[in-house]
Amino acid sequence: MARLLVLRSAPYHRSTLSAAALLSPSKLRHSASFPHPARRLLRAIDSSSSSGATKQDAAEAQEPLPAAPAFVVEDLGWGTQLAVKLKMLVAPPWQRVRKGSVLTMKLRGEVTDQLKTRFSSGLSLPQICENFEKAAYDPRISGIYLHIEPLSCGWGKVEEIRRHIVDFKKSGKFIVGYMPVGGEKEYYLASACAELYAPPSAYVALYGLTIQQTFLRGVLEKVGVQPEVQRIGRYKSAGDQLARRSMSNEVREMLAALLDNIYGNWLDTVSSKHGKKKEETEEFINSGVYQVERLKEEGWITDLLYDDEVMTMLKERVGQNDKKSLRMVDYSKYSRVRKSTLGIEGGGDRIAVIRASGSITRTRGRLSVGSSGIVAEQFIEKIRTVRESEKYKAVILRIDSPGGDALASDLMWREIRLLADSKPVIASMSDVAASGGYYMAMAAPVIVAEKLTLTGSIGVVTGKFILQKLYERIDFNKEILSKGRYAELNVADNRPLRPDEAELFEKSAQNAYASFRDKAAMSRSMSIDEMETVAQGRVWSGQDAASRGLVDSLGGFSQALAIAKQRANIPQDKKVQLVEISRASPSLPEILSGIGGSLLGIDRVVKGVLQDVTSLNGVQARMDGILFERLENASGESQLFVLIKEIVNYFD
Repeated sequence: MARLLVLRSAPYHRSTLSAAALLSPSKLRHSASFPHPARRLLRAIDSSSSSGATKQDAAEAQEPLPAAPAFVVEDLGWGTQLAVKLKMLVAPPWQRVRKGSVLTMKLRGEVTDQLKTRFSSGLSLPQICENFEKAAYDPRISGIYLHIEPLSCGWGKVEEIRRHIVDFKKSGKFIVGYMPVGGEKEYYLASACAELYAPPSAYVALYGLTIQQTFLRGVLEKVGVQPEVQRIGRYKSAGDQLARRSMSNEVREMLAALLDNIYGNWLDTVSSKHGKKKEETEEFINSGVYQVERLKEEGWITDLLYDDEVMTMLKERVGQNDKKSLRMVDYSKYSRVRKSTLGIEGGGDRIAVIRASGSITRTRGRLSVGSSGIVAEQFIEKIRTVRESEKYKAVILRIDSPGGDALASDLMWREIRLLADSKPVIASMSDVAASGGYYMAMAAPVIVAEKLTLTGSIGVVTGKFILQKLYERIDFNKEILSKGRYAELNVADNRPLRPDEAELFEKSAQNAYASFRDKAAMSRSMSIDEMETVAQGRVWSGQDAASRGLVDSLGGFSQALAIAKQRANIPQDKKVQLVEISRASPSLPEILSGIGGSLLGIDRVVKGVLQDVTSLNGVQARMDGILFERLENASGESQLFVLIKEIVNYFD
């Protein structure tokens, strides 16, 4: 799905990433077959490492990366316009749109980075963004009416949608927002609209941002459960809910920095939109905004109107006063309109898009829902298919994952490195690409992230439950016969670990961490010591990761596309065909899941339990799931189910 139509000559920017020394030969044993001539495109080549790089390497390493908008609207030639009119006349009924229609999209709930099928519930970020671009060109669409309500997605996706709203306004068509319920995230998105309305009875809560962590150690002890957790990395918070009673100083420092980034960006963006000083905006928030009338009186929204009043206003604007109702087309139907019908389809060179969203597992479990996670064996098949094909000039690897199985992450890292040997590979991060998600991304020569993408978390966690006291309390007995000194290490939950078992348990986790860290250093052309300073399980925002050498460029999918064109020697103003590898197809579990979610309102966390309960074991390279949910403000979920899911995920 192409989100970028034609790019004009865009300004270039240079990163402030520091120079990196090459690893010593002893540390390159894993990389002999992985030459990366464009290693770290923006990073200056340190004179101390010049002996290990060619002149071509140095020249390419200093080449700037293009900055790209979400999309650019340009006039279509008269021939194309005529062809578009003919295509609209013969379009099938499900792709027909009446002239003068207003595109309505309700942005609320979960937003996935995957393409959706007709049986899938929720919203798809690629389809939302494509609808903005299509509507900008579609002569049948007069404007867009956005309903914005509480969102269950991260700031990365919100930033991507906001960027498309801003670029859509350049088409000259109107875009009107309506926010009946909202907090900081919803207002951040809605404020990008040219006009923003709310009903007089709207629920607004602009109080500021929070991050929470919950701790179960005391609860578990009361029921006789003793968690044995090995978290490698001072900032690695995964497992803290089970092993600790309170937040560690390191995790507190990390979360405070993330909160500062998110809050600072919110203040900067909203202040800029309204032409106010940052201090004025912060003072407004600190006053505790719950009265929607204040938003109108102080110029934060356009007016207080009910939905029917907004639609009556839009009827007058598009000249439909004589109509009984406003002529509209909704998100679902408009998603079926093809870009080719509007004359803006890509052509010529092909760029493959491989999407990787959700938790990482090595194989698919029996209860897994289709396209609900990253299954290494299936992902590797896609990578190999693209690598062996000569049809694709470059690859965009789109990642939205908090991590998962460490072995699966490593196997995919290897395949992505092999792919990058054959053609340019650009990793584009969405809400989160942390731990195992970053493991995948670091295999690409170029990494692009949003300013508030959650990334890094280079660390591992493993653990088990000791249930001896629980067994005694319920009069349950378990006996194990074994051969081998450590045979019972992973199966004996009826007794504490022996000292030698505990030592081996820790060494195993340390070994997994060292492997992850060393490969991250090699992938990012850093020394081990340099990588250690930014690893230790710490989660970074995209902008902080960029300043520390973990990310190359800030931006969304269109930025990754512009860089992919550059690396593949494709002119920026040339259209390309984006090919989604293995587009989502509905499996029976997905169909049932989608129907169940629609009819019964099944909590998505419950579905998560079904997909994860049989799949996760061993060492995990994952970001703290509860931390992730808190950062994304998933306030509507049952906290009990969240906790159950996390316990199952870590120690199944």
